[in-house]
Amino acid sequence: MDKICYGLKARYMLKLSKKADVFNSDSILYYLSKGPQSNADNIVQTCYNNTATTDYLLGDPIVTNGNWDYAAYGNNQRISQFYYNLLTNMRGSGVTDPRMSKIVPASMSNIKLDASGNKVISYTWNRSAGVDSYGPATRLVKGGPTSIALQSYAKNSTNIIYTITNATDRADFIAGQQQAGHTCSVSTTDQTKVTVTYPAGSVFINSTNYLFAGDTAYVNLRSFSLATGGASATDVNWYPSADAVTAGAVGSTGSFQIRPVSDQEILTYHEMCFIKAEVYMRKGDAANAYTAYKNGIQAHLDMMQAKLTEWQASGYTAINPDMAPMDQNAINVYLLSNAVCQTAGALTMSDIMLQKYLAMGVSIENYNDMRRFNFSAGNIGSFGVVYPGYDRGPLFAGQSLYPGGTKTDPRYWQRRWQLPATLELNYNSTNALAMNPHAIDPNIWSMPVWWDCATDDEYYGYLK
Repeated sequence: MDKICYGLKARYMLKLSKKADVFNSDSILYYLSKGPQSNADNIVQTCYNNTATTDYLLGDPIVTNGNWDYAAYGNNQRISQFYYNLLTNMRGSGVTDPRMSKIVPASMSNIKLDASGNKVISYTWNRSAGVDSYGPATRLVKGGPTSIALQSYAKNSTNIIYTITNATDRADFIAGQQQAGHTCSVSTTDQTKVTVTYPAGSVFINSTNYLFAGDTAYVNLRSFSLATGGASATDVNWYPSADAVTAGAVGSTGSFQIRPVSDQEILTYHEMCFIKAEVYMRKGDAANAYTAYKNGIQAHLDMMQAKLTEWQASGYTAINPDMAPMDQNAINVYLLSNAVCQTAGALTMSDIMLQKYLAMGVSIENYNDMRRFNFSAGNIGSFGVVYPGYDRGPLFAGQSLYPGGTKTDPRYWQRRWQLPATLELNYNSTNALAMNPHAIDPNIWSMPVWWDCATDDEYYGYLK
């Protein structure tokens, strides 16, 4: 119990990094010395897929991972391009992280069925691409911010007719479909009509909008449990339909941290290492920062490997290869590659925080860290841009709610959530407004919280 308390103290003290009058590096290091010292000290909640029983209030499964419940339970969660790049191009290295195939989901493609048409007998794996919402966002600009479509399963051969008026788009579409092995035909009476045949067993997008047809590249992060349609206790893959379950046509292998049987990570040794690395970097002690940085990467790899090995022993990998252990040689090569800083003198704060971002995954601490460093503004100390490539993106439509005109303006960024109107604001508005007179303002989203301000006067200035 002492270790979790001291570890949480270190986490919370770190949030004061903007406040020069109260931030105390040595106090954080002291708390870290009393907190978790190895993966054996990790505080996690073990989760299970051994019952279909659900919560009587909300109908949610009762023994599964909470992270799965909000990050891989519905139809709209995908890997972002920002996160994908950390796994495939950290530090511009072009090196693929051995954790990539354990975190980025895959679906079956090029499926061949048996003579009865009921069972998959051969296939290849389609590893998800990242959804670009911060860079050019070409696919989203064409279709809209929420337009990525969910894949379906073709029990029988299925024809879809697309209307594509632009000749260049039509030619590109046909070439792409033919490369994927699909039969295409253009109407002899209307050149804008293109028919594509998806053979039985295909995982495809069941829409006549040609913009959506390539969305099979963006594999859903979903997993199944016994309570949500899973075929067995050791099959936590997601399947597009009951027919796909019968055939064994996997729509998604899921992601390491957010499967029903993933551990709910509460406080981990790798987080403590990255906090230590950041604090030493702030103190100008590059040597100790580098040691902590390397320890954090190793700790996260070791934690993942232990869980993957456990899953293999429990029988999950017979159905889901992404739940098998990483190749140790690939780990060794990665640790010596340019994806990992190799000298203390070359270490940057961005190196530390991007590895921490990768390791923490869906943890709210990533959001807290990004606020402390003003996202990609590059105006915290002499650390430069800590999260390169992160921005509001071309589809950003909330200018009135985020009045900051530049990245260095605090109100350019997402700083907090508005209180839910259904409870706090409807039934507790008097107290909410007493704490912050802008609590019900539409632009509260971009207002910094107390610890995200350099001084109390700055914070109180927002309350006027």
